[in-house]
Amino acid sequence: MTDTIKRNHSMQSKKIASYKNPKLPVQTRVKDLLARMTIEEKVWQLMGLWNGGVEDFNDEFLNDPEKMKAAFGKGANSVHPAFWPLKETVVQRNKIQKYCVEETRLGIPVIFVDEGQHGMMRRDATAFPQAIGLACSWDPDLFEKVYSSIAKEMRSRGTHHALTPVIDVCREPRWGRDEETYGEDPYLNGTLSCAAVKGLQGSSDGTIAPGHVAATLKHFAGHGQSEGGQNQGPANYSLRVLLDYHMPPFKMCIDNVKPASVMPSYNEVDGVPSHANKWLLNDLLRKEWAFKGMVVSDYYGVDQLFNKHCVAGDIKEAAKTGFNSGVQFEFPQANCYKYLSTLLKEGKIRLADINKAVSQVLELKFRLGLFENPYVDLKAAVKISKDPATEKLALKAAHESIVLLKNDGILPLPKNKYKKIAVIGPCAKDVFFGGYAGEPYKKISLYEGIKKKVGSKSEILFAQGCKLTTNATIPFFNWKLDEIKFPSREENLKLIKQAVETAKKAEIVILAIGENEHLCREAWAKTHIGDNMTLDLFGQQNELVEAIVALGKPVVAYLMNGRPLSINYIAQKVPAIIEGWYMGQETGTAAADIIFGDVNPSGKLTITVPKSAGQLPMYYNFKPSAQINEYLSQDNLPLFYFGYGLGFSGFRYKNLHLDKGKIRVNGSVKVKVEVANTGKLAGDEIVQMYIRDKVSSVTRPVKELKGFKRISLKPGETKMVTLEIKPEQLAFHNIDMKYIVEPGEFEIMVGSSSRDEDLLKTTLIVY
Repeated sequence: MTDTIKRNHSMQSKKIASYKNPKLPVQTRVKDLLARMTIEEKVWQLMGLWNGGVEDFNDEFLNDPEKMKAAFGKGANSVHPAFWPLKETVVQRNKIQKYCVEETRLGIPVIFVDEGQHGMMRRDATAFPQAIGLACSWDPDLFEKVYSSIAKEMRSRGTHHALTPVIDVCREPRWGRDEETYGEDPYLNGTLSCAAVKGLQGSSDGTIAPGHVAATLKHFAGHGQSEGGQNQGPANYSLRVLLDYHMPPFKMCIDNVKPASVMPSYNEVDGVPSHANKWLLNDLLRKEWAFKGMVVSDYYGVDQLFNKHCVAGDIKEAAKTGFNSGVQFEFPQANCYKYLSTLLKEGKIRLADINKAVSQVLELKFRLGLFENPYVDLKAAVKISKDPATEKLALKAAHESIVLLKNDGILPLPKNKYKKIAVIGPCAKDVFFGGYAGEPYKKISLYEGIKKKVGSKSEILFAQGCKLTTNATIPFFNWKLDEIKFPSREENLKLIKQAVETAKKAEIVILAIGENEHLCREAWAKTHIGDNMTLDLFGQQNELVEAIVALGKPVVAYLMNGRPLSINYIAQKVPAIIEGWYMGQETGTAAADIIFGDVNPSGKLTITVPKSAGQLPMYYNFKPSAQINEYLSQDNLPLFYFGYGLGFSGFRYKNLHLDKGKIRVNGSVKVKVEVANTGKLAGDEIVQMYIRDKVSSVTRPVKELKGFKRISLKPGETKMVTLEIKPEQLAFHNIDMKYIVEPGEFEIMVGSSSRDEDLLKTTLIVY
């Protein structure tokens, strides 16, 4: 070999590969890397890795070269959650990333995946109010800030892809995953979901901004209204119901904020599981809606095609069915898609589909900057996790999300009136966070919050009253643990007796009741249940309430729960009721601030509270022929209405009018109303606009939320609130399944809740 040839060969060997050159366009880098990959390397970019346990890839695993090679030697799409504390998470991820970048043939970094519906689901992470509670703020700006904060914590620890937000429209309160949703309304869910995605990704154009993460819309579609309220049950609803109620939040997000990925649901519709639904994932999502992002499986959703739904004979057939139906990536691990190479050789899947999916995940990895900056810094992660601004945001979120359901003048409590206050109940000293929660550095119970609020002015007495379960410990383990241990009736009756004796010594009782993470959670197996056939208080809690009420002392009921509860006795007998849902790490501080009047409550329900499970289905946007007749044993009115919530100030609505009484079908109109604060305290009000199409080609709901605005008013202040109606707020799928605005009369309703007596009304003519 001549010297010139040797020199040229040496220069070529040192030349950087195009895909490693950050100066080149992302698409150029993707094309170059894809061309270098074997089929096997491509297939592994379509699958996650998960060791399947709470501690996942431990030190022994990470320090074993053979195990590391077996797990990561071929690369991977992503690595999925474990529940390590902050330091261990950063160390673990840097070790895995170092192996993938430095020890694999092409050095392709992995994506790390986490959950984040109300905070990063890890230890030492901020716990915000659970989703069903946070939604009661009706505050898109707050949503964007909360999810941006979650993204910041995630990214500081190496997370790149969030399996968040859950945007299912929940029309089934028996379902254990109620708590993860934003409630029962498509428009509200869509608006809040757009804000969540924008917060997570840091943009509205699909860009993943620095310090942000890729968002995932889930679960597509119909997941929030399963048969019998049982998780993963069939959702056999008409196409029109799916398109007009369950799908709008997905469409709104895809059109307006460009989420990185969509996750199909576990359920079937009309006999077709979503992970095998070509019409859903290809025809509708890809072609009609023009979704350009990734489609990722729910955990073991592809496996379920053969071991649950029985639409595939084995794992290999499940892989073929899922992939050809449009599920591009299998999470959390390579059970089924490891057969894609074989299926390709057999001509049962297309190379073009593999290349497209691989290109998409490589593009995400390039855009995330992982090839240039694959590692995370421990000091930076610690600093971000302890940011005081995040604590303040968690408290603000809880303040805005708590809903005052009833107040017969007892609230707010004066700080110096009562010498002895009894805080009683199974939710008084424990802070329950709900499912998919992390474990924060701090958590303040209701008891602690009240004790700190009153200081030395009052003596705070405590009694447990009764137990919900006997093995409630760290929230994550409590939620994930299969076994639920219940106290005996005798044990609880003894605790009730003790609570009565404690309450006798007090001048007022704050009664903390509801649920914990065992009683309302995602049910994924017969050994891991979480749905319920009743909406009543669990166990002996009603007996506790009755015993305390019988003493004749003033009582404030504070609810901590994940689903609507049919608290009929409490609604009749207790003078003040606060719906707290799960308020996160600042539970006690936020609750005490409201109970003692330092904060004026402003939350509004995003889900209807029925009087009993026998009334179901019950949601505010029912059809004209529904809820006409009463039952023999009960009326058909809800216990508390969608959109309902009280404050310590009164708000008066007047002078509802339109800026024009007639518009064309493609026109828009402004709706204006005056809102006055008639109370003595400054407060926030959530102005809600509902619309009814009076005559239509197919039946339409009696009212639908189509606009809202959160406003702040000083005592005596009046504001003119303007809301806009555009064609999309009037459109629906007509008799021919066309999405149009039909001419005719539309009733416009504006007020403080969906309840008829809370609404002013006017008429709009559309021609």
